[in-house]
Order: sequence, then C-alpha cells, then structure tokens
Amino acid sequence: MTRLIPVLVAALSVPAFAFAQQGGPTVYGIVDAGVRHTSGMTSANAPAAASATGLASGVDNTSRIGFRSREDLGDGMYALFNLETGLNVDTGSTANVTKFFDRAAIVGVGGSWGQVTLGRQTNLLADAVSPVDAVGMRFAAFNPNIVTAALSNHGLGVEYGATGSSSGSYRLDNSFKYTGFFGPVTARAMYSVGENAGSTAAQHSAGAGLAYTAGGWVISGAFQRFTTAADLPLRAATLGAAYQSGSVRLAVNTARSHAQTSAAARTGQRTHSAGATWSATNTIDFTAAWYRVERERTGAREDGYSRTMLFAEYKFSRRTKLYAELDRTRWRAGYQGGAAKSRATGISSGIAHTF
Repeated sequence: MTRLIPVLVAALSVPAFAFAQQGGPTVYGIVDAGVRHTSGMTSANAPAAASATGLASGVDNTSRIGFRSREDLGDGMYALFNLETGLNVDTGSTANVTKFFDRAAIVGVGGSWGQVTLGRQTNLLADAVSPVDAVGMRFAAFNPNIVTAALSNHGLGVEYGATGSSSGSYRLDNSFKYTGFFGPVTARAMYSVGENAGSTAAQHSAGAGLAYTAGGWVISGAFQRFTTAADLPLRAATLGAAYQSGSVRLAVNTARSHAQTSAAARTGQRTHSAGATWSATNTIDFTAAWYRVERERTGAREDGYSRTMLFAEYKFSRRTKLYAELDRTRWRAGYQGGAAKSRATGISSGIAHTF
C-alpha cells in the first residue's frame, strides 16, 4: 500500500501540471479613487451654480475588473475571450446597472490574417482616438475626446446603434470586429446588428478605421455610421496624430459627428484637442491638454465649451501611482444653461492601483 501512494500522487499530478502549463483566465483591473472639489459643476461634473466636494472614482483611469484568456490553437491560430465591467469605487457598485459586463464581452479567433471578435465592444471611433488622445484617455467621464468625439455621451437622447442606451454609442452590442495587422498599418472594420424584428437596417452600425505606427509616430482615424430604431442616421469621423520624442509626447485630434435626431431636427458636434506629456523622471509625468467642443442644432445658435486639463502623476511602482488633476471649463453661448456659472473649475487628487 505504501508503495502505491507515490505512484498515485505522480499519476494525479500529470493533469494538474498540464492544466497549469495551459494557463487559465487572467484576472486584471484598475482601482482608482480620489477626492474631487468642483466650482460651477456638480459632483457628476454637470454645469451648476454651486460647488461640490466628494469622493470620485476613475479620474486618472476608469476603475474596472476583467477576465481574459488567449489559447494557442496551433499553426499560428489562437482563440480569445474578454469580459470586463466598470466599477464605482466610491459606492462599490457596477458602473452600468443594466449590463454587468458593460465594458467588454467578446470571444474571437486570430492568426496571421488578423483577428475577429464578436460581442459587446468599443466602436472604431474609440479605437482610433485611444492612441492619440491628449491626456491618454484619462478621466473618461469628463474627457471630450471620449465623451463627444467617440460618442460615450453624445447627449442626443436617442439610441444610435445597438447600445441599450439613449445617451451614448461608445460600445456596441451584437457586433463583429475585424482587426488586421500589416506591418506598421492596422486596419479595422466593424458591423453591429440591430436585431430589430422586421428590419435588418434599424439600429445597425458599420465603420472602418486605419492606423499607422512607425518612427515615434501614430496616425489614427476612423469613420462609423449608426442608425436608430426609426432609421435616423448618425455619422461620425475622427483623425489624429501623436509623436513621441524622448521624454515628450505630443498629440492632436479632430472629430466630427452629424446626427438626425428627428424628421426635422439635426445636431452636429465638433471636437478638437491638443496636448503634451513630459516624463520628467522615471517616476514623474506631467500632462497638459486643451479641448474645444462646438455644437450646432436646428433652431438654436451654435454653442459649446473649451476645457483645459492638467495632470501630474507620481509612480510608486509599476502598478501604483498618486495623481493630481486640475481642470478649467469655459462654457460658450449658454451651453451650460441659464442657472449655471459660465466657468467651472475642478481639482482632484487620488491613488490608482493596477492589478
């Protein structure tokens, strides 16, 4: 009997070792929390007449938790999946109350020919803006390139594309995305099915994008079209560039969208941005950025706002950093509404940990 025990242990260890070699899903995420004080804005950063102070989540980067895995299928092929949900660290709740995996829910395959993913995923405008945003996609709920250029919160009150929301089209349900890598060029194409009974066109979305990366340069752009259940169109495009030279990164971007919100009403929005990041040391980064949003609506005068954002980061380690943020917003032509101040200021300080 005693001789059988080592044999059984060795036999049982083989499947366990094989499983460990294959690997399981990776758990990852970001936990970001800080104190934020605003003047002329609410705690949700909407225009207001008063001031507010509170605990904020996701100023430096959106808090989240996710699961992902990639399996080698042989002959250069692989399979992958990614599930990710946004978190509100200040309340412990999920960022989206109707969709648990609101940030990503995809499965796909890839190889030398490229990669195809299916599920809920970012639109091509978001993919194009990401490498050329002036502040590196920080402060997603407040960043005009994310909010307006990439349609995270277009403010149109109509659901464009299969999103499950009337406020934004940053991520699309029922979508197919192809990504191809051809040397320095990355090509993308996307199609999202509306899944409305009796209509294949209602709430669908389609787009294409290109990016070029070489010699410190990134040039990135995309176009995408969305429709409502009533087949009202929204067309949007973005184009930007970033350049890294030593410890300095420069970035510019311009974007435009044009939406038909009813049979007789239209809204057009333009977003322009420019900024720079200086890595003063291996542990300290400074970023300054300027944004301008311009809006045109049927029967209303043109309005908008300009916004300046400053970030300073101190990296304790590869995964943990302290940050400080200052922003100034100037509303134009009554964009903020009659009761709110024409200018708003915010200041934030917090800690972000990546795992």
